[in-house]
Amino acid sequence: MDCSAEESEIRRALEPLEGIRSLGFQLGARTLKIDAEDGVLPLALDAIRKAGFDPQPVSTAAHTQGGQGRVFRIATMDCSAEEAEIRRALEPLGGIRSLGFQLGARTLKIDAEESTFPLALDAIRKAGFDPQPVASSEGGQAGGAADDHDHGHGFAGGITRLVAALVFATGAEVLSFFAPDQMVWKVAGMAIAAVAIWLAGIDTYKKGIAALLRGKLNINALMSVAVTGAFLIGQWPEAAMVMALYAIAELIEAKAVDRARNAIKGLLELAPEEALVLGANGSWSATPVASVAIGATVRIKPGERVPLDGKVTKGNGAINQAPVTGESIPVDKAPGDQVFAGTINETGELEFEVTALSSNTTLARIIQAVEQAQGTRAPTQRFVDRFASIYTPAVFAIAVAVAVLTPFLMGLTWLEALYKALVLLVIACPCALVISTPVTVVSGLAAGARRGILIKGGTYLEDARLLKAVALDKTGTITEGKPKLVKWQVWGAGDESAIQLMAASLAARSDHPVSKAIVQGLEAQGPEAESFKALPGRGVEGWVNGARLVLGNHRLIHEQGLCGPELEAELAIHEKQGRTVTLLADESRVLALFAVADTIRETSKQAIADLKALGVTSVMLTGDNTATAKAIAAQAGIDDARGDLLPEAKLDAIKEMQKRYGATGMTGDGINDAPALAQADIGFAMGGAGTDTAMEAADVVIMNDDLQRVAETVRLSKRTHAVLWQNITLALGIKSVFLVMAVVGTATMWMAVFADMGASLLVVGNGLRLLRGTRVEPAAKAQPAQPKEHAHSH
Repeated sequence: MDCSAEESEIRRALEPLEGIRSLGFQLGARTLKIDAEDGVLPLALDAIRKAGFDPQPVSTAAHTQGGQGRVFRIATMDCSAEEAEIRRALEPLGGIRSLGFQLGARTLKIDAEESTFPLALDAIRKAGFDPQPVASSEGGQAGGAADDHDHGHGFAGGITRLVAALVFATGAEVLSFFAPDQMVWKVAGMAIAAVAIWLAGIDTYKKGIAALLRGKLNINALMSVAVTGAFLIGQWPEAAMVMALYAIAELIEAKAVDRARNAIKGLLELAPEEALVLGANGSWSATPVASVAIGATVRIKPGERVPLDGKVTKGNGAINQAPVTGESIPVDKAPGDQVFAGTINETGELEFEVTALSSNTTLARIIQAVEQAQGTRAPTQRFVDRFASIYTPAVFAIAVAVAVLTPFLMGLTWLEALYKALVLLVIACPCALVISTPVTVVSGLAAGARRGILIKGGTYLEDARLLKAVALDKTGTITEGKPKLVKWQVWGAGDESAIQLMAASLAARSDHPVSKAIVQGLEAQGPEAESFKALPGRGVEGWVNGARLVLGNHRLIHEQGLCGPELEAELAIHEKQGRTVTLLADESRVLALFAVADTIRETSKQAIADLKALGVTSVMLTGDNTATAKAIAAQAGIDDARGDLLPEAKLDAIKEMQKRYGATGMTGDGINDAPALAQADIGFAMGGAGTDTAMEAADVVIMNDDLQRVAETVRLSKRTHAVLWQNITLALGIKSVFLVMAVVGTATMWMAVFADMGASLLVVGNGLRLLRGTRVEPAAKAQPAQPKEHAHSH
């Protein structure tokens, strides 16, 4: 499937603009859907008008809701030959609501009634196309023979047909070598060669003629002219063999490219098609996941995959979340914990309440985001496309010059000159060059997704290697974001066991996060506290075993006159370490101190070291006090820590870092840090699994909370960029050698085909290397977790 000339012109007009997320062409309706940032849309319309088109807005509720999609009718826009064929094939059918062609992704989306859909696929196949299903999280069904460069092979008619073509081409070669030089044998050889060319090249000829009628020089047009010319000047055995080999190489290349493009589609198979759902009558029944409503109760047994996103309501078990978050170690789940579709229940039977429809699970959103990212063009890809648009006509012009001038300049016969020109036509195809970038970018995106790194587009995949600094939010990014009891001690004389039970009695009655951390840390259950009441902003009080006790903060103890110099000094030590101290006291004295802190993640220290090894400076930005920020930064290995920052101040800090260091990334939770994430060159959202806001706010989403994935993104970017330029160098180098050989040497059409397809297969294989080594490995262990602050006042 190829783009029409009008679509190509519009795409070229919009290429210089940043902020265009996707373009969609609606078959039959002559409409163009532009999904772009608000400020970019007027610029896009101006660019389209300058290209000679008159876009008129179309009012459709489906496309104007939320200001996301904009649809414009372009009266002069015509369908390509392939699209027109598909439309004609589907015209007799009723029940087809709409057809959509996705630019850049070479996909056809069919919105049809259930009974009509199989008939539509049959009609498309009878028209000579091979629609392959594409994973779609939007609930629609799509099909298309896809390719990111201009081969347009559509799998070349199948293996059987190509094997037959190769047999006939071999027969033509044998006759040319061994048959007597008689007209009857020549006619027989030409007939056999013609059959081989027809079997292998009928699709190529159809697309080539359509391209020539549109004035477009793609590989189909060049091969059609070259093979026909070779046949007419008497090189019919070579013409037959060249077309057969070309078609076979195309098939191999198509399979390889699909492996890259569809690498993420395997995730779809992770979520089961049915779920065991609790019915209104109390019985359990297997139900298609598409029919399960939010709020339904689902049961999963050990060894089964989770069918939908939800929250555990009953049972305990360990879930392998590697498919979604990239974590290699199973995560323990208990009532209240989230589970994600596609993950594996390894131990224990669980019941959970469904929190998202099958079309909106975390897994579905990952697949959708990767598909959208595959449709975007990276900077190198845009450069290669522009270069190829100049390269092909230039070599075609050289071929014409060779055919016309070499008989005069080099003393060649006209047949020899024409043969050299035909060889140049085959070399003129920029296949290897054009295909080198999309297959590499898509492989990089898929490799990241397999590791729980969701990159929103090729631009961010390429640009991550340029980062010189990364700003890091503290709570939930460097730290766990959950307070823990890190130390407690009896103050003065007293029975440690009795004091532990008294503190547990009061803390158990409070719902404050600090109190909960004390209860969990003490692991004790005291007697029921009586006359319990909360003291807002200070703590709680109650009677335990006949004694009036308070459990509160520094302010409460100070107001009760129980602070002394020694206690103040002890409290200062804890506060410098970023800890929140809660004190237990009776009416006359302080009985114990409880230090609570938000602990640093095990992986944070190693993550900072990894970034430093890559030459990336880490800076902590937090709303907590500066003393707390510096204490945590010291544990993590960060030299620059800035505290007491409001969201606006974080935004200013990012701007300052961009001036000081250059390209700057921001890592946060995607919600409170939204302004800074938007200002940064690349925004990393942590813990995107199950978080809609994080998925939307950032350029890169780390699906789990492992900060080491940021450095891994930079490394993946560096590898992708290196492979991109390896491929470009290989493609141009091989082409240059054979171009010179064709003009001044003895390059044959065989050699030209091997050079073209050999280079294409070489760069595809090189790009696919990025998919290797993406199996999830255990994260490197950092130093033991150290205590840190929590900003709650008790």
